[in-house]
Amino acid sequence: MTAENDELIKAQNEVIGILFEIIKRYQANNDFTDEYIEMSIKNPNQIDKKRLEEINKENLDQLRSTDKKSNLLEQIGRNNIQEAIKIVQNKSNKGE
Repeated sequence: MTAENDELIKAQNEVIGILFEIIKRYQANNDFTDEYIEMSIKNPNQIDKKRLEEINKENLDQLRSTDKKSNLLEQIGRNNIQEAIKIVQNKSNKGE
């Protein structure tokens, strides 16, 4: 049972790390969006187009990374469900 607990703790730590990365990237996108809006409001006639392109590129990069992390979480979830089914089946076969 301790090996199962160790695996569970390892999986939980991995999920927490991934969730942290997703939150960090969403926050970065919010910061870029805030900067974009601020630039547009303050000086709509003097917008730094190069900086806007950089912001858009960074937003896209953050979204791609977030998408990859979300897909990883989905994969982990599927694997954990499959593992849980195997554990339940093994216990059923043993009569537990």
